[in-house]
Amino acid sequence: MFGNIKSSSELEFLTAIERGEVVTQMTLRERIGVSIGLVNSLLKRGIRNGYVKARKVPLRRYAYYVTPKGFSEKSRLVAIYLENSLTFFRRARSQYAELFENACLAGLSRLVFIGGGELAEIALLAAWGKGITIQAIVDPDANHDQRYGMKVVRSLDDIYPFDAIVITESRTPQKTYEEILGRASGALVLAPPLLKITRDRAELIAAAEELEGF
Repeated sequence: MFGNIKSSSELEFLTAIERGEVVTQMTLRERIGVSIGLVNSLLKRGIRNGYVKARKVPLRRYAYYVTPKGFSEKSRLVAIYLENSLTFFRRARSQYAELFENACLAGLSRLVFIGGGELAEIALLAAWGKGITIQAIVDPDANHDQRYGMKVVRSLDDIYPFDAIVITESRTPQKTYEEILGRASGALVLAPPLLKITRDRAELIAAAEELEGF
């Protein structure tokens, strides 16, 4: 099964080709860090399962792109990756610490977290001593008003003002990001690389659907 992973190879594979770039198997091998044989296997399984399609381009080459079904699979793999990675805590704390340092340098001192799970706790640990203030944790499903010593609210409408929104939702980070954009257009949204959020995902899906029509 495509999603039954022992490593993040499948996730890295989908991420590597999601923009529909013209790539060779050798290029994919270098990006993902696996053998040519595994790249070939990933391509075959991805195409067979409907996660990936290929189209011919000049010079007898192919451009691989992720289908809408493939984007859903990627989201599922992101969740598995975040839950199972043995290095998750160290990576998360380091990446959030860097995010907060950059925010401080940019003059963003009042931040709001979206997502009240364990990732929010890790982000809070990383925030200590960075010169920023966490205004609140936004968690629509919360049944209490405090978590990890922080104020918890149900909606962004319940907290103001703030300089930026930080995603700390580990189960559905892409969906959370897109929902924020829908509810708070123009808001500055920050997220660490480990969440693998595709900021122009809607445009990529639209392009993939258009290609499927050919």
